[in-house]
Amino acid sequence: MSKSFRAAALAAAVLFSFAGPSAIPAFAHGTKAGPLEIDHPWSRATPGGARVAGGYLAIANTGSEADRLVSATAEIAGRTEIHEMAMKDSIMTMRHLPDGIAVPAGGKVEFKPGSYHLMFMDLKRP
Repeated sequence: MSKSFRAAALAAAVLFSFAGPSAIPAFAHGTKAGPLEIDHPWSRATPGGARVAGGYLAIANTGSEADRLVSATAEIAGRTEIHEMAMKDSIMTMRHLPDGIAVPAGGKVEFKPGSYHLMFMDLKRP
């Protein structure tokens, strides 16, 4: 299994272990696949009628080779993308990362508010 595929499959496997119908933020502990560990994926509750939501987690790579998260899927969304928020000239920007994000060997990438995140679009339910 390629490293990029392993990262995408791992993310897809756990992303919605935290998605439930509750009205409060949902949390999960995480999971592991080979040298990749996903820690505490979560998302804020959305109001009825919301079309988008953000997803957050940390991916640690305990291996000796770099990896890359290239995609993710979520049963509650029509489309899921990897995004980055950043400040540029005192303006907050958000952009889609179509090539994904690198997870360095022995390193960690954190998806958190105001930074990298998963963007769930065309939500099917709150």
